[in-house]
Amino acid sequence: QVQLVESGGGSVQAGGSLRLVCAASGLTYTYSWYSMGWFRQAPGKEREGVAAINRVGRLRYVDSVKGRFTISRDNPKNTLYLQMNSLKPEDTAMYYCAAKYYSDAGLASSEYNYWGQGTQVTVSS
Repeated sequence: QVQLVESGGGSVQAGGSLRLVCAASGLTYTYSWYSMGWFRQAPGKEREGVAAINRVGRLRYVDSVKGRFTISRDNPKNTLYLQMNSLKPEDTAMYYCAAKYYSDAGLASSEYNYWGQGTQVTVSS
C-alpha cells in the first residue's frame, strides 16, 4: 500500500522560507519511475498544482511560484522536496504531495492516483 507522508509545514512571515518533505513508502515499483507533484488547496478554492517532477527529471511550476519554489527528489531516499522561498500570504494553503507511476504527469490533480494527507503552510503579512 503506497503511503505518502508530508512534513515541514508551519507558520512563517511573508518573505520567509519553508522546505516541505514527502516521504514515500509501500511502493510497488522503484520510486524513480514515479512522477511526483506538489499541490495546494486553500479554503474555498480548488486544488492547484504547484510543482511537478517526472521520472526523467522534467520540472513544471505554476506561474505564481516560478523563481520562488524549487521541487527536487532524492530517489535513493524515496523522498520529494519543495523548497519555498520569498513566501507570500497567498501561498497559505494545505500542501499535498502526489504520485503517479510511469507517466509524464504534470500539474493536473487528475493525473495522480496516490496522495498524502497534507501539511499546512500559513504565511502572515
